[in-house]
Amino acid sequence: MLKDLRANPTLAHVLPLAVFTGMLSVPGWFKIENSELPWHVQMPELWVYPLQTLVCAALLLFFRQHYTLAPWRGLGLASLLAVLGIGCWIAPEMLRRVLIERGFETKDWWDWLGLADRTEGFDPMLVKDSALAFQATIGLRFARMVLVVPFVEELFWRGFLMRFLIDQDRPFMKIPFGTHRWRVFWIVTVAVMLIHNTSDWPGAFVWGSLMYLLAVRTKSLGACIVMHAVGNLLLGLYVMKTGLWGFW
Repeated sequence: MLKDLRANPTLAHVLPLAVFTGMLSVPGWFKIENSELPWHVQMPELWVYPLQTLVCAALLLFFRQHYTLAPWRGLGLASLLAVLGIGCWIAPEMLRRVLIERGFETKDWWDWLGLADRTEGFDPMLVKDSALAFQATIGLRFARMVLVVPFVEELFWRGFLMRFLIDQDRPFMKIPFGTHRWRVFWIVTVAVMLIHNTSDWPGAFVWGSLMYLLAVRTKSLGACIVMHAVGNLLLGLYVMKTGLWGFW
């Protein structure tokens, strides 16, 4: 049974993201908003996300025989597009602060343009009184963003779905990575956008478009994972510097 599961390339590309996404709902089962309660109840994300990271990393290792990251090319372009993509992701929030400083009142429709307040989110400061807990929380958070998320997302969106949509009558592994069709671009990019919060839609659409461009240009899944990893690293460093926890 286990051997049959491991031999399935579709499962290898789909299951890690399915499990990752499913575990995002777990914090809501335990969360109680009360500042007098322990941290693991106030913000279950602080223990659920590390668990999610370890479970998904185990799945990636379990299915590793199916993942072809080569050819390793276009890594400079991947890094450049990561900077551009993350710049576009955080720019609306920066514009929001400028508008507020100049006396503009916030509007409900601002969120649709990405002009959202990003102060609420995964806040590691809840465990800052314990140096060990704080360092472990930050370390696992970056491991999640930089190592696990790039793999689970790019394996599904670019490694599986982009190829599956080209020709459903052929095994997706037989479709060359990075094969371009405009129909596929729109389906995949809009899907990537829609799985994010409304306030992230502008940034996610730009990010998805740049990632699609990289996949088609380099024909390299490895380059896509590098772009995602560099982008998430930059975003994580920005969040740590600014305290805008809503970005991660």
